Amino acid sequence: MSNLVAPHGGKGLVCALLDGAALEAESKKAAGLKTLDISDRAKGDLIMMGIGGFSPLTGFMTKADWKGVCKDFLMADGTFWPIPVTLDTDDDSVAVGDEVALKAADGTVYATMTIEEKYEMTEADKKWECELVYKGEGEESADDVFWKIAMEDHPGVQMVMAQGKYNIAGPVKVLSEGDYATRFPGVYQTPAQIRAEMEKRGWQKVAALQLRNPMHRSHEYLAKLAVETCDGVVIHSLIGNLKAGDIPGDVRVECIQILIDNYFVPENVINAGYPLDMRYAGPREGLIHATFRQNYGINNMLIGRDHAGVGDFYGLFEAQDIFKKIPYQDGCSAEPGKALLCAPMNIDWTFYCYKCDGMASMRTCPHGKEDRVILSGTKLRKALSEGAEVVDHFGRDEVLVRLREYYAGLTEKVEVKMQKAASGADM
Repeated sequence: MSNLVAPHGGKGLVCALLDGAALEAESKKAAGLKTLDISDRAKGDLIMMGIGGFSPLTGFMTKADWKGVCKDFLMADGTFWPIPVTLDTDDDSVAVGDEVALKAADGTVYATMTIEEKYEMTEADKKWECELVYKGEGEESADDVFWKIAMEDHPGVQMVMAQGKYNIAGPVKVLSEGDYATRFPGVYQTPAQIRAEMEKRGWQKVAALQLRNPMHRSHEYLAKLAVETCDGVVIHSLIGNLKAGDIPGDVRVECIQILIDNYFVPENVINAGYPLDMRYAGPREGLIHATFRQNYGINNMLIGRDHAGVGDFYGLFEAQDIFKKIPYQDGCSAEPGKALLCAPMNIDWTFYCYKCDGMASMRTCPHGKEDRVILSGTKLRKALSEGAEVVDHFGRDEVLVRLREYYAGLTEKVEVKMQKAASGADM
């Protein structure tokens, strides 16, 4: 019997990925089906359903699921889920009962789907979803400015508002994991693979560090806090698509490995990646991070300052507070498995302090802002993209060398906007 936390949903790892004869037969069948084009986000969702990362989901959400998730964090059957996983289309001709092949922009058919429901998504419906899922407590989410700013500066809101006029729901059969295993050998791992490795190492209490930025000293500090208090830490990077100006997955993964090789005990760390696109949903994204990490066998989710934040749409620690507002606070539910069992490991604002002569947090350092190096991924990307000097103690030299090489090779650069959370203005 496993000592790791059980997968979310109470049904074990629910994997829609076919193999062997079943895969061969379904692939042949897919060639004769009507094809629907899907977004990169949907491609990542399909792969996660395929490998069990989105257990217990077996397909895209119905209207009842969509509505319950947006409003109450609950699917129609009472299972906790924090962000809609839906498939949109503008195709008027698809109908309930149709079987379709789902093809991504790379030309690969990732799945077949039986359509069990088709429901209209009006502009009002999309705005309702955005206001419940993407609107936070930061100054840019104030009622009088949210929509003015969000349509220009919030990639998650832009994504939802650009979706088609229908959502279609139904079970899927996944045919491909894409090229992640080839592009990220040893790093792209399924929940079953990571669980097997953690079992081999004898881990039971495990933390995950979510990364979409290069790993700087605060990230390193958080990971080492987890190593001190848990059996091990999974540094789990998003290797799907990000917004313009973010650093691509291969560079980030290489930087993490440089850091592990030089500054960690390797036996206590797993460097891994997962195939989703960033949704940029702030606190709700923190919840989905915890939900699918449970499927990977992880029972603690590191949540620091402005987790998954965008601009100034969210409060600095809103992603920590939201865990106190979700259903099933005692970890119990009417039916086993429906509650979220991956708990937040909340960490205060962290920084390098010259007077402390080391990494510290607001809970441990008594000194002033002038004694501190304010660390953030956005701040690091802005300095590197502009060729500016990176202050001492911001990142490890070996990592900065690799990042400077990456930026030196860019022919086109994107302006990095500095928000208050990254600048330290509210410290």
